[in-house]
Amino acid sequence: MTTSPALRLEEITPANFEAATGIRVRPEQEFAVAPVVKSLAEAYVHADVAWPRLIVDGDRPVGFLMAFFDIDWYEDGSVRRSGLWRLNIAAEEQGKGYGRFAVESMAREVRRRGGKECYVTWHPGPNGPEGFYLGLGFRPNGETSEGETVGVLALD
Repeated sequence: MTTSPALRLEEITPANFEAATGIRVRPEQEFAVAPVVKSLAEAYVHADVAWPRLIVDGDRPVGFLMAFFDIDWYEDGSVRRSGLWRLNIAAEEQGKGYGRFAVESMAREVRRRGGKECYVTWHPGPNGPEGFYLGLGFRPNGETSEGETVGVLALD
């Protein structure tokens, strides 16, 4: 896919809330990512670290991304991390480069904020996103989080 100048991330507002909550992944992928409405609820209660965005191509919503910035990963102050919290690409829009665009945009934002690495977690197994994240350069770091593989992408 050639990146269009009309391809962008938009802040979630009352004007695009319905479009955002209408994003649905393929049924066989639902085990691997929470619905957008849950992500927006989490963004509300974690407003200090959450960065929810609608992925838009022209006037068409094609996905949803939520990043996290500078979280206390182990909840003990020892490790701070930033990365991808959620990525939902609409079922009919998958395979068109929108996920790559979203992840690369999020990585630029992490870098802009001074980050040197991006983190993501994924459910292992069939129909999961492991191949997608590995294809973008994320590498498992040997950790798991709530049963999910932790991957890291160097931003040098």
